[in-house]
Amino acid sequence: MKSILLFTCLNLLFLNSFSQNVILCTIGTSLGNIHIELYPEEAPVTVANFLKYVDNQLYDGTNFYRVCTPENEKDRTVKIEVIQGGDVSEEKQFEPIPIETTKKTGITHQNGTLSMARDTPNSATSSFFICINNQPELDFAGKRNPDGQGFAAFGRVTKGLNVVKRIQAQKESGQYLIEPVIMQSIRRID
Repeated sequence: MKSILLFTCLNLLFLNSFSQNVILCTIGTSLGNIHIELYPEEAPVTVANFLKYVDNQLYDGTNFYRVCTPENEKDRTVKIEVIQGGDVSEEKQFEPIPIETTKKTGITHQNGTLSMARDTPNSATSSFFICINNQPELDFAGKRNPDGQGFAAFGRVTKGLNVVKRIQAQKESGQYLIEPVIMQSIRRID
């Protein structure tokens, strides 16, 4: 009886993991494609914001412009590894969104996680980053941002982490790429 109950529970967990509502997109860059999945059930506000930029093709022609590496973070107390992009011109940006913290969503900053860049809480607009390796200091109560709110994670890379690492390896000065990597487009995948 216990084995049947265990088998049934495992099957339900397995089926539930595939019934989750995810949205798939491809980020086309000059160094290759990055495939991502977004989690609208866990982070509805953040995903809806990101998709407004995607659906209005506002990321087209923007770029990945900033990289954080062990070398250029060595003087910081709290070090991270990310690539950042999607800086849409100010006149085309939508209103900033309220932060959906990792405490609220349960999506933590693991290797390949997508998250919104911000200054103060509730200030994220278009700019986002992708984590390289696990980055727990970006989660709620993490120490990277002094306000302790962390950043709003909303998706993850499913294929193309090699492209993310290639972007991170480009020449930079003060964390800004000397030649930004063009983001040709971000499109939903049906």
